[in-house]
Amino acid sequence: MDYLLHIFTLISIYSILAISLNLLIGYTGLLSLCHAAFWGIGAYTTGLLCTQLGLSWGLATLIGIGLSFLFSFLVAAVSFRFQNDFFMLVTFAFQILIFNIMLNWSKLTKGAMGLPGIPGPIMFGWKIDSVGEYFLVSLFFCAITFLIANYLTTSSFGLALKTIREDEILAASLGKNVISFKIRVFVMAAVFASLAGSIYASYMSYIDPGNFTVQESIFIAALVLIGGSGSVPGSVIGAFLLMSIPELLRFLNIPVTTAADLRQMIYGLLLIACMLWRPQGILGKYAFRMDATKP
Repeated sequence: MDYLLHIFTLISIYSILAISLNLLIGYTGLLSLCHAAFWGIGAYTTGLLCTQLGLSWGLATLIGIGLSFLFSFLVAAVSFRFQNDFFMLVTFAFQILIFNIMLNWSKLTKGAMGLPGIPGPIMFGWKIDSVGEYFLVSLFFCAITFLIANYLTTSSFGLALKTIREDEILAASLGKNVISFKIRVFVMAAVFASLAGSIYASYMSYIDPGNFTVQESIFIAALVLIGGSGSVPGSVIGAFLLMSIPELLRFLNIPVTTAADLRQMIYGLLLIACMLWRPQGILGKYAFRMDATKP
């Protein structure tokens, strides 16, 4: 039972990541390659502040969100002054930068040794320390993220994002500040990713730079593209599929190294299948196109 709750806890955390990234990929037509960086900022900020300074999980999470807000605003403010292809390159560079800080600033982050002993949160006097309790916490924040994202995407704000996705010139002619909308949605996505990182760090109680690589950013993008670009429920479906299906390999007595390679093959095959037969994803309404990101 604990194993199933563990899997569903991870699905809830990755659903938060997928939903937030879908605000960029699905609703705005922007391909970000640094989502794992903001996930890592939230995780490391929470881990360091809780273990080194003894701060509460809630306060550490808020500080992590604040840092992600600041960094995402700076990245967006710089990159959106140019074409959207430049935005993708800037996010890739930022991802590499944050990963190298986590890996090489060993006096702060412990480097490749990782950061152990991250305490669990205490919420309203209730100490979260069991798998079932962590599942309820992660599910709660996943539901909050889902509701906020669903509200945003069905509001006038969401309609503006969709207009920008389809035709930035048209959006500008309608009086929409395109750069402002892009910055705001990028910051929102980073904030949710940071929240997911805080939950992940406290749940796992140990993190290391390998959890927050550019490959992880690509994996999160795969959750969106397979589940459905431009669909909030699709993000949850994508997280469920890509987190649960590979776990079936554990029951086939396959060596660990072989199972890892098979997981990558499964991810690749799912992406290829979607591109061939369902380019918009399982619940998506339209296919993500790189040319749609150009002004």
